[in-house]
Amino acid sequence: MDKYDFYRGNSFDAYEYMGAHFENNGVVFRTFAPNAARISLIGEFNGWTETDMTRVDSNFFECFIDNAKEGMMYKYRIYHRDGKFIDHCDPYGFGMELRPKNASIIRDLKEYKFSDEKWLRKRNDRKDKPLNIYEIHLGSWRKKGDGETDWYTYSEIADQLISYVKENGYNYIEFMPLSEHPCDASWGYQNTGFFSPTSRYGTAKELMELVDKCHRNDIGVIMDFVPVHFAVDDYALAYYDGTPLYEYPSNDVGYSEWGSHNFIHSRGEIQSFLKSAANYWLTEYHFDGIRMDAIRNLIYWNGDEQRGVNSGGVEFLRSMNRGLKKTHRGIMLFAEDSTSFKGMTKPADEGGLGFDYKWDMGFMNDTLSFFQSDTEERKNRYHSLTFSMMYFYNEQHILPFSHDEVVHGKATIIQKMNGGYDMKFPQARALYMYMYAHPGKKLNFMGNEFAQFREWDEKREQDWDIMKYPIHDAFHRFMIELNKLYLSCPPLWNDFDTDGFRWLDCHEEEKCIYAFERRGGGRRIAAVFNFSDTEYIGFPLNIKTGNEIRLIISSNDERYGGAEYNKDCTKHDVINGISHITLEPFCGKLFDII
Repeated sequence: MDKYDFYRGNSFDAYEYMGAHFENNGVVFRTFAPNAARISLIGEFNGWTETDMTRVDSNFFECFIDNAKEGMMYKYRIYHRDGKFIDHCDPYGFGMELRPKNASIIRDLKEYKFSDEKWLRKRNDRKDKPLNIYEIHLGSWRKKGDGETDWYTYSEIADQLISYVKENGYNYIEFMPLSEHPCDASWGYQNTGFFSPTSRYGTAKELMELVDKCHRNDIGVIMDFVPVHFAVDDYALAYYDGTPLYEYPSNDVGYSEWGSHNFIHSRGEIQSFLKSAANYWLTEYHFDGIRMDAIRNLIYWNGDEQRGVNSGGVEFLRSMNRGLKKTHRGIMLFAEDSTSFKGMTKPADEGGLGFDYKWDMGFMNDTLSFFQSDTEERKNRYHSLTFSMMYFYNEQHILPFSHDEVVHGKATIIQKMNGGYDMKFPQARALYMYMYAHPGKKLNFMGNEFAQFREWDEKREQDWDIMKYPIHDAFHRFMIELNKLYLSCPPLWNDFDTDGFRWLDCHEEEKCIYAFERRGGGRRIAAVFNFSDTEYIGFPLNIKTGNEIRLIISSNDERYGGAEYNKDCTKHDVINGISHITLEPFCGKLFDII
């Protein structure tokens, strides 16, 4: 680590110097605490008695322990100017105890040897390829039992997770935060260990094994990362050296809307901490991408546009993204952002923020709100669905139906659909076909794929048993086939070429019918949707040019739980650019244009 870079906020490798590292048949411990009166090291290696650390270059403390071993626990006892002390975990520690305990654990990051060279050589940002992400919370995807801590380890869950993802037609997994956090209900978004894989699911070595296995099975892995705020627990980063070091000294901007501390991004040492953390997960664990949470709160002071742009936060993002993209070939950077701040996915060297993708929160909100309304209301809200293409090409978007949409009383995706039980399934199938036909990369949260009605709860595994019911099994079959069609169909992932999309019909307000064309790889597809409760026979679909259209998939197929009207009508002639088709209620259809 270059200390000049560290102070200026340009260090991406601070973790190689700070923390606990094996050297000369022992372990050297280092921490940054400029305002501490003194620091001692306590741990299993010295019977939890104090070993004084030496102040180095005024702001750092270090000491060498010759009998420290892999797996041993330790803490820093940090004395304040008033003589009081608090025992802290290591901000750069590579492992931690399971909550509510909080000691750091010595980990040897070189212990695991990856075998994913082939994957790393070929990975890319997927701009011109399919990107279908399965978002999961690792502790509640599947569990060993009903107990609170009956989690699978990273190693134990690897094979079954990989098999499921491949069978279901996803090519990337996004894990909700895996860095250490004290409260299960925070889902990892309030961290205490930014360099520590959560001990809920095992060790650093086991997480490396999980990622490595995914890569050997051609599955990419994305890590959810929180660069905005951190948990207020006094054993962690809060008032680390007895003063506000990682956080703002002023309460006016010091606390987030979630009750956590905001990082002070104007400090170079804190920029280096966060840049090094992001780089750490990409370098040491071979993650293929990072999804950054709550970017709105970095761009604007406390996320409030009326308080103005936080120029320090913006420049931090631009600098971090630029450095990560230059260091790691083929990685992806995702922004979870609900603002209209310009240049989110423009390269950092061109004045943008340097993300590869921005979550399209507008698409998500408008679409789900539309499907929550009844047919009569949909006529008045018709253009809430056409609006997404008014701004789509301003950024490079991903369409997310994420964990945030299935908790806290919002209802799951299937439950959001308007009407009674029987009406919800055809609407949800049509919704997902619309999502997969619409330009933009895809993200879907676990449980959505088999129409789970119960809101997500981090304490319980998914309701796998509901697939014994034919309607849920059929819905799951539909999602699998839709996913696999998406992966194999170039027009559906030719997202950012403006010639890849055109409206065929977006003025059927009274009928609630939409039609558009997708192009790519020399292939043309017509996507047609009837979001009303009325059947339309002989609807004139104007594809402009072509000889015939051939049905690829219908959301109303009886194999998916539909009625499969006109089951033999898979081909339709085109005369003067128009083909007449039947559109059943709450139905979506994709056609090849020949």
